[in-house]
Amino acid sequence: MNIENKTRNLVLAAVFAAIIVILAFTPLGYIPLGFMNATIIQVPVIIGAIILGPKYGGFLGMMFGLTSLWKNTYMPNPTSFVFSPFIKVGEYGGNFGSLIICMVPRILVGIVSYYVFRAVLKALGNKSGKRTIALATAGVVGSLTNTLLVMNLIYFLFGKEYGQVAKGLSDGIYSVIIGIICINGIPEAIVAGILTVAVTQALLKVMNR
Repeated sequence: MNIENKTRNLVLAAVFAAIIVILAFTPLGYIPLGFMNATIIQVPVIIGAIILGPKYGGFLGMMFGLTSLWKNTYMPNPTSFVFSPFIKVGEYGGNFGSLIICMVPRILVGIVSYYVFRAVLKALGNKSGKRTIALATAGVVGSLTNTLLVMNLIYFLFGKEYGQVAKGLSDGIYSVIIGIICINGIPEAIVAGILTVAVTQALLKVMNR
């Protein structure tokens, strides 16, 4: 990679990181769908990974995780202890597992999205519209990577505590997890797929001029 391309990538990574921070701390990061809000904060991570590669994607995912850590520490809600080791709600407090939940899924969003995009492009060969299909697939899978890993890690690391604080439950906690994945995660993935196609196509056109 020449110096010009490296500089361009660094600038783009900084721009994507700034967008992640802006989305994390303003209502712009959430789209009202009537019965819930869908987050789009993972979208800059997905797009950045597709354009810049998995290393930058992982870095942008880390930025997403760090903003989540900060927000759950300094602007906590009743279940923030699952994302921050510095928060305690009644008898339940965060620990090292909180950092795993907060950081690992977000970093993997940036890595998984890139490789899914490349794999779909390769699998489709010369098929018409393959880039659109690959972008949409990467957006959906990247978003679901975040949702599925976060919710399942919460269940395995803080299942009982999360069930008590979130729903007052001692049993049937995984059914709550499944409900959140379906009600929140699927609409978020659809929104992410649409935005990934629209924004990435526009960016690639500008970059290729």
